[in-house]
Amino acid sequence: MAAFCLAPAPHRDPSKVALTIEHGRGEPGRWTYEALDHAVQGIAAGLAARGLPKGDRVLIRMGNTPEAALMFFGAIAGGFVPVPTSAQLTEREADFVLENSGASIVALSPDLLLDAGHLDILLPADIATLTATPVTGYADTHKAAPAFLVYTSGTSGTPKGVLHAHRSVWGRKPMVDGWYGLGCDDVMVHAGAMNWTYTLGVGLSDPWANGASTVLYNGPKNINIWPHLIRAYEGTLFAAVPSLYRQMLRDSDIGDGIPSLRHGLTAGEPLPALVAADWRETTGLPLYEALGMSECSTYISSGPVTPVRNGSPGRAQPGRCISILSDEQTDPQPVPQGKTGLLAVHNSDPALMLRYWNRPEEDAQVWKGDWFCGGDLAHMDADGYIWFEGRADDVMNAQGYRVSPAEVEAAVASHGDVAEVAVREVAAASGVHIIAAFVKPAGDGQDASAIMSHAASSLAAYKCPREIVFVDELPRTANGKLARKRLPERI
Repeated sequence: MAAFCLAPAPHRDPSKVALTIEHGRGEPGRWTYEALDHAVQGIAAGLAARGLPKGDRVLIRMGNTPEAALMFFGAIAGGFVPVPTSAQLTEREADFVLENSGASIVALSPDLLLDAGHLDILLPADIATLTATPVTGYADTHKAAPAFLVYTSGTSGTPKGVLHAHRSVWGRKPMVDGWYGLGCDDVMVHAGAMNWTYTLGVGLSDPWANGASTVLYNGPKNINIWPHLIRAYEGTLFAAVPSLYRQMLRDSDIGDGIPSLRHGLTAGEPLPALVAADWRETTGLPLYEALGMSECSTYISSGPVTPVRNGSPGRAQPGRCISILSDEQTDPQPVPQGKTGLLAVHNSDPALMLRYWNRPEEDAQVWKGDWFCGGDLAHMDADGYIWFEGRADDVMNAQGYRVSPAEVEAAVASHGDVAEVAVREVAAASGVHIIAAFVKPAGDGQDASAIMSHAASSLAAYKCPREIVFVDELPRTANGKLARKRLPERI
């Protein structure tokens, strides 16, 4: 996978700047293809010299830094399995991923907490030393061998690992053609963090695999930085989540023009029609939406070959095999056109995960014959456009991240003033969805801010409820199970 993206090739100019990281101050960091190739091979050789066996996991707990990206590709280049994690995770959440993944070594930013026990820790200075290790070439890995492990929220209340193969980088080709229209002359400006698969794939793997350039940012928060970067680096493609586009339209100088940009890319959460319309009116450019998941990345999109249809993320990318299936476990059948069913991807797609990490029971739940069904409900129209209808389970979407309600409920319920709690993704305004916690108080105490502060002590910021709603009782089914879907959809 790493060699596919970085090894010398006719379409990759070794002297071309492949990665620029702006800090918001001083000179940006720049890496040519030749420098990246040498650095990741050095990390691969350095990890091997430490005695790390092939296939061992390398936990990456770092901020939005160049070292995080270099460690991700360096570990893959050596035949090891990187485990990128969000810097927003609390120490407890990060400790869980470390233990569950069975990582043998940790790449750590010194400002982030982690109980690594006896494991070796690589700080940024150690990673810089690794990059200078004499190179021995890219590891010889099979296309179906494990390449990287990412964690996403699940219905059980604890994050689950999603294991991807080296073949997944080849499985991204339909995105290059069907969503981006990406070529070697493009400059991708990406607004995501380097631990996120959206950034690792759309922002790094795909541009590099095709000889293009990437611009990332890791400086102070500043909404006006994005139009500035697009102009300064003549960005042709810009990738972000819908909420960032909304904020740019409201608070930045994007209306002053971004002449180099060809179109914007959006994923992670549904694109509100109003945001898409306002963006086109302000910039004169389309926003191309994609629907994806941690288990397959994006596989449905609009793009240069698929015209935008408001309210739909688009059609299956060229080469993808998808269907809308009935709910039978053993012999699912395609449902009639226009009827809601389970959105499914055929197991022949190389972008699909290998399996969930040590979760055989959850593997059994998502496979229906030859089809992977991640829990999304949708229908397909006569032109092949997909219309998203929500999720069969209760997993929420917050700022592009999947969040388990059970995990949030456990954090809220540990507050002394909470007798019972249920959480749900709710509409707070047109096109704006947040996580709300519906709380049955344990007594007279109804201090919403105290409950939210308590939850924030054990949850990443994007998992925390944005609203506390006090109720007398929570809705339940006839057999006493919590009925989250009967909670209000809007507050």
